[in-house]
Amino acid sequence: MTERTAGRSLGTVGIAVLIAAGLGYPILLVTARLLEPADNAIFLAFWGIVFGVGSALSPVEQELSRLAAEADVAGRKAGPTVVRTVAVAAVVVGLFGLVMAVPAISERQYGAYSALAVIALASSLGFAVQFGVRGLLIGSHQAKPFGGLVVTEAAVRIVLVGAFAVLGWSGVVPLAVAVAAGSFAFLPFAMPARRLVEFTGHAEPWGLVTRRLLLLMLSAGLTASVLTGYPAVAKFFATKDDLEALAGLFVALTVARVPLLLLSPVQAMAVPTVVRLSHQEDGHRKLIALLTKGLVAAFGLAALGAAVGWLLGPWAVRLLFGAEYVVAGWAVAGLVWSSVLLGAVMLQAAVLVARAQGGRVLALWTVVAALSMGVLALTPADMVVRTVLGLVIAPTVGVFVALALVLRADARDARTSG
Repeated sequence: MTERTAGRSLGTVGIAVLIAAGLGYPILLVTARLLEPADNAIFLAFWGIVFGVGSALSPVEQELSRLAAEADVAGRKAGPTVVRTVAVAAVVVGLFGLVMAVPAISERQYGAYSALAVIALASSLGFAVQFGVRGLLIGSHQAKPFGGLVVTEAAVRIVLVGAFAVLGWSGVVPLAVAVAAGSFAFLPFAMPARRLVEFTGHAEPWGLVTRRLLLLMLSAGLTASVLTGYPAVAKFFATKDDLEALAGLFVALTVARVPLLLLSPVQAMAVPTVVRLSHQEDGHRKLIALLTKGLVAAFGLAALGAAVGWLLGPWAVRLLFGAEYVVAGWAVAGLVWSSVLLGAVMLQAAVLVARAQGGRVLALWTVVAALSMGVLALTPADMVVRTVLGLVIAPTVGVFVALALVLRADARDARTSG
């Protein structure tokens, strides 16, 4: 793939991501207006579970993009290993969904809305296939259908939320169904993706596929705990009295995290890019230059975003979601800072995925998740302060841990090649 073609693909995916983000925000605005703050906190916990599972499934997209890119470099189609990868992912998230549907757990998470556990399970199974389709498309240079799928997913949700609101189906459960329906947006794109796979021939052993994917999904599950799943994690540490105080923080956090939900396509593009750079003579130099520029830009953007969030965040939350939702400026600043740096960590992790270094990916996200939960559980402060500190400290440290792991891998590769 030429640099010009790569640029066009990135532009196509970028436009799709922006459109999808624009379609995602109205859902949060509408549900905040339709639901009482306490019910909306439960809905946002469901949102966190659904997209947390989506984050945990992002390795499926990255793995299939890697397999498709390697097959493309070799002049062939991706083999049946892709089917085994998706099947393993579906089994894993299906088991997780069944555990979350256990009455004692679903009541703790969803209160009286235990049906949300079944809806989340269905969404998880749809996501397993959807991320597989997306990985095949982007790894095979199919940027337009890939972008179409990203936009379709977001469009299905907002159309159904709007339709349900007009029909008066504005409870927590109908709105959750509308959100889950987006997980099945892959259906119109399944046939084009199918043509990219050769279903006969050599497939990697089930055991190898399972071990590799479990390692990456565990890493991504830890990622989800500080990404979209963070409201659900914080809710486990909160009391009933904390929910109203957390409602404003949760809506601000969910809004700040929407762009990161859509970073998965960029991660999926980063994987085949790193694969192809590894076949170039000066690929190592180009990669280090990209990482350096990216980190400088990330810290600059994080600082700028935090300043804007501090000044305008509380006013914007009240304007968009209603006077019932109150959040401090410093809290919004922390949320924006953490979101930008978390995005940088995710892109660095994609470099390790492209090199099939699952152990390093797991080590990275273990550090980030442990820091986040440790601060959340042990800090002697009120729930809002603990929640924000857990968000800020973890990715700030994680950026440097990720860089160290990438550079250490580069040093090892240099010694091996030398």
